[in-house]
Amino acid sequence: MSSLDFRLYGTHEPPAPMRRLTAGPLSVDLQDGNLRTLRYRGHEVLRAIAFLVRDKDWGTCAGKISDLAIHENEAHFRITYRASYSAPDGARLFADIVIEGEAERIRFAADFMAEGDFETARAGFTVLHPIVGLSGQPVTVRHADGSVEDAVWPKTIEPWQPFKEISAITHSPALGIKAEARFSGDIFEMEDQRNWTDGSYKTYVRPLALPWPYRLEGGTQHSQSVELVISAETAAPALSHSDEPVDLTLSSTSYRLPDIGVGLRPDCMEAEASHLSLLAKIGARHLIAHYDPLAGHGIDALRHYASVARQTDLKMTLECAVPCRRPLDEEMAELAALVERADLPLDTLFVCPSVDRQSTPPGSAWPECPPLENLYQAARAAFPRVRLGGGMLSYFTELNRKRIPGDLVDYVSHCTNPIVHAADDLSVMQTFEALSDVVASARAIYADKPYRIGPSTIAMRQNPYGSATKDNPSLSRIPMANVDPRHNGLFGAAFALAYAAATLPAGLELLTLSTLAGPFGLIAGEGEPCAAGAIRPIGHVIGELGRLSGQPAWALTSDAPSDILGLAVEGEEGVFVLAANMTPYERTVRLPGPASRVSLLTTESLGEGFRPGLVSETVALPPYACLKALISH
Repeated sequence: MSSLDFRLYGTHEPPAPMRRLTAGPLSVDLQDGNLRTLRYRGHEVLRAIAFLVRDKDWGTCAGKISDLAIHENEAHFRITYRASYSAPDGARLFADIVIEGEAERIRFAADFMAEGDFETARAGFTVLHPIVGLSGQPVTVRHADGSVEDAVWPKTIEPWQPFKEISAITHSPALGIKAEARFSGDIFEMEDQRNWTDGSYKTYVRPLALPWPYRLEGGTQHSQSVELVISAETAAPALSHSDEPVDLTLSSTSYRLPDIGVGLRPDCMEAEASHLSLLAKIGARHLIAHYDPLAGHGIDALRHYASVARQTDLKMTLECAVPCRRPLDEEMAELAALVERADLPLDTLFVCPSVDRQSTPPGSAWPECPPLENLYQAARAAFPRVRLGGGMLSYFTELNRKRIPGDLVDYVSHCTNPIVHAADDLSVMQTFEALSDVVASARAIYADKPYRIGPSTIAMRQNPYGSATKDNPSLSRIPMANVDPRHNGLFGAAFALAYAAATLPAGLELLTLSTLAGPFGLIAGEGEPCAAGAIRPIGHVIGELGRLSGQPAWALTSDAPSDILGLAVEGEEGVFVLAANMTPYERTVRLPGPASRVSLLTTESLGEGFRPGLVSETVALPPYACLKALISH
């Protein structure tokens, strides 16, 4: 029998250990040398304080900790350690860390030095403020010149930094509680991290307008610190955690469950051809075929896609990274000729300049690119009877920063990725707090324009922020990895279901959460929790979504949305409730009405899918389990 970790996460590597530290009403979690979930009287004040080192491509250099010492009593804790960070080129940086906490104060200080010249995109502190409860609320920012700005936390997602040159941020995490975060040792600014679906506003060192990567000279000492000071009225309420069942509530909507798409890739042609029958089994309605001439894709890939289209009779979208190196009319006419040679029937064509897959940070020069209006005009001329899509092959970040002329396309599309900045399990599941804001912000920009998302997966298909995605041969939890083992375990199934729930209010016409084969796909490979060639757990969830696609949807409200997310869909027999436990703990849910059938996808049923369970008003969901229940009319 495989280990529980392996069935949950697709890897035998356990989650990073976490230690809870308290000082009176203050509590923090220590993980990998950094502080997570800073709470005061149970209220989340900060999501994290972390000392981080990025390589030149924005990859995170994991810190190796030595000489760790923790001293704790009821009123105070002190943590000291030394951390070493290695870049891919072998350069090293060392940091001496001191963290001290008491009832209403925490100070996190770092003295660091490179052994030799160290090339980095960023080295220093990052502070995360949560989104939930703060978005749209007042905040006070003290700037480096001493001026004070009274503002509000951004509600719609800001494409640029909402605050710059920060020396302190003061906010109220709860009634009667004030928290001030103070920064020293460098120039700090803030970005709205929801752009990348991180559930936080991030304050970080070194303005993005400055050149990067940059070099830290060997032997030069650097010092930074972050201090959190809390003040509270005597009557400020405490928030206690409840283990009571999570109540699920149904409410009507005007939405329908979107069609479910599946991605195709030229590097997976053989495996895709062998598993085409799965597409009908999961109720897929649409295929998203990736095509990149600069990556060598050509007529063979298009003929493969044509064969898939003929055998499955599914709608086909060609998502094309347009080189934009020759006159656009020539490039699009050449593509149209290849599509005709391949006899590829297209329902839609999605075009994006190849160069726009790379992110352009604030303050940087935009790369040379023809006007999008010209690209769309050329595409329509070459494909006059095909619906045209525009947006980004990459993420909402890039779409938010370079907003396309939506009136010139038939639909807008982008992807998301949850491991751009952090890849631990908690951070990945917290992205759903931001994903709901992503789709709301997209709707605010493009109104009722038809809207698609995907393929969006845990692993990163492409890296807009560096030269390449990160290889992950050890199957670890690392940011920007092109393979993530959790896609293969029960965690990946819960992620897909929560994703569908978080995006339901957007009224998507198409949602794509996987490819057919490969590391982003539905088919298990060797050495995974499911047998090679079998359906990965995520496939069972996508199958449920596919079979119900197009049906009227109900909103499913959870009174613990950080733990349980779900949706409901009208069926002939009643309302189908689908919900996911997004935590590593068992949670019990109370169904929104009498159920005639209950099924669960758990670590005990990975190979067979949803297994019938006990019909009851309350249902215990094991870690990352998925629920399907039929609620009678």
